[in-house]
Amino acid sequence: MTEPDNQAVVVKVGPEALVADVQAGRHTYFVDEPVPVGGQDRGPTPYDLLLSALGACTAITLRLYATQKKWPLEGIEVRLSHQRVHAQDCEQCEQSGQMLEEVRKELRLIGPLSDEQRQRLEAISQKCPVQKTLMSSLRIVTRLVAE
Repeated sequence: MTEPDNQAVVVKVGPEALVADVQAGRHTYFVDEPVPVGGQDRGPTPYDLLLSALGACTAITLRLYATQKKWPLEGIEVRLSHQRVHAQDCEQCEQSGQMLEEVRKELRLIGPLSDEQRQRLEAISQKCPVQKTLMSSLRIVTRLVAE
């Protein structure tokens, strides 16, 4: 077994259920699938967590920016959804009928902000670190380790 990494997230799934026991630093929680697809619905789905990470990063980024600018941003609500859409409009798709992953992100900015401030915050929302990571050429390196 490798040495524990304080930055690592450890996910364990047993032999029977789809529920995953997640250890992220000193925090533990469950990730699961809905009952209709074989899960026990004991926690959010993996895609729920992905959207949560993007939404939280977006809201935190906007809070930091507005606070730095001393703008009257009283609250932020980020609503996200994930879907697969037909890639009919995709110029890089080689086969018809291919699907693209799409995340829709709606921002609700609460407070007496000017139109210019709202537009700037919308632009800043696209620069949160998680969104930059998801939009980049992300590489995932997998390594099999001994039992």
